[in-house]
Amino acid sequence: MILKTICLGLALSFTLTAQGEEATAVDEAAPKARLPLEELRIFAEAFDRISKAYVEEVDDKTLLENAIRGLLDQLDPHSAFLDADAFEDLQESTTGNYGGLGIEIGTEAGVIKVVSPIDDTPAAKAGILSGDLIIEIGGQSIRSIGVNEAVAIMRGEPGSTVTLSVVREGEPNPIEVTLTREVINIASVRQRLLEPHFGYVRVAQFQADTGTEVRDAIDALSSSTPLHGLVIDLRNNPGGVLQAAVALSDLFIKEGIIVYTEGRLENAAATFRATESVVIDGVPIIVLVNEGSASASEIVAGALQDHQRALVMGTRTFGKGSVQTILQLTSDKAIKLTTALYFTPNGRS
Repeated sequence: MILKTICLGLALSFTLTAQGEEATAVDEAAPKARLPLEELRIFAEAFDRISKAYVEEVDDKTLLENAIRGLLDQLDPHSAFLDADAFEDLQESTTGNYGGLGIEIGTEAGVIKVVSPIDDTPAAKAGILSGDLIIEIGGQSIRSIGVNEAVAIMRGEPGSTVTLSVVREGEPNPIEVTLTREVINIASVRQRLLEPHFGYVRVAQFQADTGTEVRDAIDALSSSTPLHGLVIDLRNNPGGVLQAAVALSDLFIKEGIIVYTEGRLENAAATFRATESVVIDGVPIIVLVNEGSASASEIVAGALQDHQRALVMGTRTFGKGSVQTILQLTSDKAIKLTTALYFTPNGRS
């Protein structure tokens, strides 16, 4: 069956405090493809020989799951096999309560790439940066143990420690960083007045209710003083729920397209439009972004920029313009597959 969510910005979707994402409903299964019988025969032959002749006995389940991982690993950094633990993490991830380090990750050349540390988590406090490459955990090479195992090691008991070896741009040698695991309650939205009439809203990630929370934050800011300007801070926001990004953008755009997606499947093509639910019409807006702003953050920044509704300031964003769909294989396993690209109102991806 198809889990009725589309995921954005998860990279590998193993946010280590674990942040997940969901989006629009998927109602139709993919059409049945013609089976490549000759290639499947070769695969079956290879499977049989490995099962019988490899120097150590390997159970069939491990071989088949590794084969699925291999299929997905060769596609792009965002498609992945979700075993029982990873799938459970993803299903839990929209609540915002997790144990771990607080890192949104992807993969690059067989190691873990940091998309961004999450606010007020062990990773952020320890100085982990967007773009860092984690090559070892607890003295074990990520390439040797695999990303799934590395993620499992990072997610330990609160109060326990883990040491990461990190390659950072501009540093000649790997950096050793020791972090203390925590149970992390992620606040999606925070707000404050920078000075009278000028508000600041920090969006750390896009959870299911983030759009509503931003509306409430603006209402709170404007309850005592009319707003003459607003700063929306999306720095180090790795993404999240697509509908939340659309809902947030809809607060500031009167009409027209917010974002649209295109893919090979019929249900991969969708257009999301403004619904005239603007909360602060005409108030100048600045959107802050950096290299840790990914996916849903880029949707918001792109939509407000294309509609000339906000000035986007900061550094180049992460650059993830794809949509991942969760396709459930069994009750506790799934694949995360890139099924579409998303585009800003002016057609940028």
